[in-house]
Amino acid sequence: MAGQLAAALPTLRALVRLARPADWIKNVFVLLPVPFALADGATFQPAAFLLGLLGFCLVNSAVYTLNDLCDAAADRRHPKKRYRPIAAGEVSPKMAVGQILVLLAAGTGLALAGGKAGVGALCAVYVGVNLAYSLGAKHAALLDVFLLSSGFVIRVLLGCALVSAAASPWLLLCTSSLALFLGFTKRRADVLAGLNETHRPSLRGYSREFLDHAITICAGVALLAYAVYTIESDVLLKSRAMASMPFVAYGILNYLRLANSGDHGGSPVEVAYTSRSTQLCALGWILAVVWSLKPW
Repeated sequence: MAGQLAAALPTLRALVRLARPADWIKNVFVLLPVPFALADGATFQPAAFLLGLLGFCLVNSAVYTLNDLCDAAADRRHPKKRYRPIAAGEVSPKMAVGQILVLLAAGTGLALAGGKAGVGALCAVYVGVNLAYSLGAKHAALLDVFLLSSGFVIRVLLGCALVSAAASPWLLLCTSSLALFLGFTKRRADVLAGLNETHRPSLRGYSREFLDHAITICAGVALLAYAVYTIESDVLLKSRAMASMPFVAYGILNYLRLANSGDHGGSPVEVAYTSRSTQLCALGWILAVVWSLKPW
């Protein structure tokens, strides 16, 4: 028995890597609307919120596994992605399909167990969007970034659903433009790294000049939308409404600086875990928002 367990450990580790639990950090977007919603009178039920969040994390992992399964051939030609479990031959396609089904079932079950309206539908939309992406939409320039960016908007909507609050249009505009900013920054990093359509067909539709313009536009819209959101918000003290704005501006510009340095490859996950300046900026934003909120 001990020998069988020891033999299975490398495969288990590979399956965990395939699920990419480190990428759950992206679900911080689920938390973004929560303090504003609570200050506006929304109800917070810890058990329901945690079930929904954990369930969505497992659904994320199912989608990551699906994406790696579809991309295995291209990943083998990538200097870094060739070490992913399926591309490296550590996990078979059959095992990957099994993991997808298990994670989808478990994640959807947990999300629905919380009993919050709309959570199941958002999980289904998230899976549908990523299924379309993995099965071919990722090969179309612009469409690939728009589909990936929609995942962040879904996360914000999920956060609102988990506290039974309506999503502010300005918050959604800020989130969508910020998500597009992250997506175009990633594509710019791919172009600068010398990747071409043999690895990612959509790259033939991008140039550095276009991506620079797109990044600038999206960053500007995100900053403007957040500024309007804070100014018009009914849950922020008017004298402190703009207190968190400098942290948003710094975060966007600092991310662009890090992406241009080439150290992070335009990956928001790498930046979140390795950039101390980004972590301190996020902490500053949280403190500024809490300080700005009207008494709950």
